Amino acid sequence: MMRFWEVLLVAFALAMDCFTVSAVSGVIQRKVRRGTLLRMALLFGLFQALMPLLGWVAIYYFRHSVEAYDHWIAFAMLAFIGVKMIRDAFAPEEEKQLSPEKLRTQLALAVATSIDALAVGISMGCSGYATLSSLLLPLAVIGLVSFLMSIAGTLLGVRFGEAVARRWKPELAGGVILIAIGVKILLEHLLG
Repeated sequence: MMRFWEVLLVAFALAMDCFTVSAVSGVIQRKVRRGTLLRMALLFGLFQALMPLLGWVAIYYFRHSVEAYDHWIAFAMLAFIGVKMIRDAFAPEEEKQLSPEKLRTQLALAVATSIDALAVGISMGCSGYATLSSLLLPLAVIGLVSFLMSIAGTLLGVRFGEAVARRWKPELAGGVILIAIGVKILLEHLLG
């Protein structure tokens, strides 16, 4: 089992994608919308905590299937959303489809950024977390850190979004970042 500081490091590592995606969302929104901010942070925190639990359960039932395809699923989802954002960057304002304010966009981003947490749950199942009660503290820490990092990312994105938006198209930068995160996840699994 991991020590608390190790759990904290894992939680911050998993939350980096949430932070980045939330920052891009903040840049796109250009102002704080409390409902959007809280819903996205809650979804990111929930899915980052839920995926390790699913990974832990999967170790007993679907280990080889999950390990073989999780990185492809994360890559495909992030690439799909990224391409959509890039396309939206060049579309007239009234034709833009991807909005960080939409629940389905937030759900897709929450799932896509948390797929790698499945592997954490699988590793927990292999490293001494034999009961659900032993997982409660690590899952709570992972969810809370992701929630807070998502809020911080959105606020920073909104704060510096206007300056970024004047120089770049935020949707273009966001799409490239999402595709890069997907490629990173894919390469880590294929080369690691």
